[in-house]
Amino acid sequence: MKLFATSQIAGIDKYTIEHEPISDIDLMERAASTLVDWILHHAHPDQHMVFFVGPGNNGGDALAAARMLAWALPGIDVYVMDLGKRMSESANTNLERLQQQDRTQIVYLDADTPIPEIKATDWVIDGLFGSGLSRPLNGLPSKIVKHINASGAMVVAIDIPSGLMGEDNRENDRDSIIRADVTLTFQFPKISFLLPENALFTGSWLVQDIGLHPDAIEKTKTPFFYTDHQVARKLLKDRRTFAHKGNFGHALLIAGSYGKMGAAVLASRGCLRSGVGLLTAHVPRLGYSILQNSIPEAMASIDQSDLMFTQHPDLAPFDVIGIGPGLDTKCNTGRGFQRMLEEGPKKPMVIDADGLNLLAKNPESLKMLPPETILTPHPGEFARLTHPVKCGYERLQLAMDYARENGVVLVLKGAHTAITCPDGTCWFNSTGNPGMATAGSGDVLTGILLGLLAQGYAAKDAAILGVYLHGMAADLAVKESSQEALLAGDITQHLGLAFATLKDS
Repeated sequence: MKLFATSQIAGIDKYTIEHEPISDIDLMERAASTLVDWILHHAHPDQHMVFFVGPGNNGGDALAAARMLAWALPGIDVYVMDLGKRMSESANTNLERLQQQDRTQIVYLDADTPIPEIKATDWVIDGLFGSGLSRPLNGLPSKIVKHINASGAMVVAIDIPSGLMGEDNRENDRDSIIRADVTLTFQFPKISFLLPENALFTGSWLVQDIGLHPDAIEKTKTPFFYTDHQVARKLLKDRRTFAHKGNFGHALLIAGSYGKMGAAVLASRGCLRSGVGLLTAHVPRLGYSILQNSIPEAMASIDQSDLMFTQHPDLAPFDVIGIGPGLDTKCNTGRGFQRMLEEGPKKPMVIDADGLNLLAKNPESLKMLPPETILTPHPGEFARLTHPVKCGYERLQLAMDYARENGVVLVLKGAHTAITCPDGTCWFNSTGNPGMATAGSGDVLTGILLGLLAQGYAAKDAAILGVYLHGMAADLAVKESSQEALLAGDITQHLGLAFATLKDS
């Protein structure tokens, strides 16, 4: 799925109106009907609804929804914010229709009007401002927003929480943004929804399809994409009937150190479960029995050191190389990593965890990486590779620049993991859950990505597909247990079901 800046979405709206063709007011009716359908399926039949309405088309959506709901729900109050300006034409039309219906209480709020009490049992429908906002709220709008946020009521935002901007909120007033429990957004999630600092405002967000014109969506260029089931399925390769293990690659995983052999085990399992033909895990001598007892399917390569990685094996037999899980960053390990980059053939690579920390210690090593190496930092590791940032939007911009400038595929881990690519694109992931915030889940991902690379997936495709499957496996696991109890090993155990689910779709 493509994602767009709010200015582009406005253009797609305009194209739809002109080329479907459909009038602005009828497109508003279509949008409002999706809101009403969701509300009727989730609200109690006696639920009291309080609508807050602004002067633009977001307010028009709210007015249309209030009119439709008035036939089904007994208690609906509508508060129209009066800023001394004319409403948009379509919003004004819907206000007139609501007045003619004469089934709701309509109250106008200006700077001198007390804002009515909102009960904690009420549902507030936020239709104050839409996605076209370009500056922080102040004055009466800010006062209303703060009043709603303090009420304790269930808040449902239409399209976007009022006060939140669609992309960059670095200069925004966070106290003047609606804190929604649910956001019902039209056609596409806004880019700001995918950034961690804005989760407080969006709550759970759901995309409502309002039938914007497919030609406009196709023609409008964007660097941003959202990996959904359809995208992931197209990337997944089918296996030929007469294929053998030699067709699916031989991966080398360099991982583990004293006290951190679990990372090597988890990454190895992730690699094997992703469909690799052969896996050799290079581990310190003390890890030999652990590896062979835990994962009989993996072959072992033993380092000269008992405790850590110090010297790479002959790299000629391997198609791809992964390094980092549980590696540690001691001097001998750093020297061994550097020698491997200097001497080794330029084969596809995945670098994670302490491999990233070693890169951060010696940034010149970046120049030695094979083209489109996959790097998998969490925000802390990315800050070490670059520099600390103030918010997720700034981190995202930095990640996109970093991938372009260094020719790497950067997997910036977190909710809605962002994969930034040398071609300038950014792919947000749609799977996964907070249960994945547990030790070892990143090691499993490293193994999955390594296994896909070994099977001949391009680095970008391996990253997009691997991250999606990793999150899907975790989602399948929590259906049988809980987010709190999720272990990294549970992700590997459900990876087969994730592949099967994707194939059967």
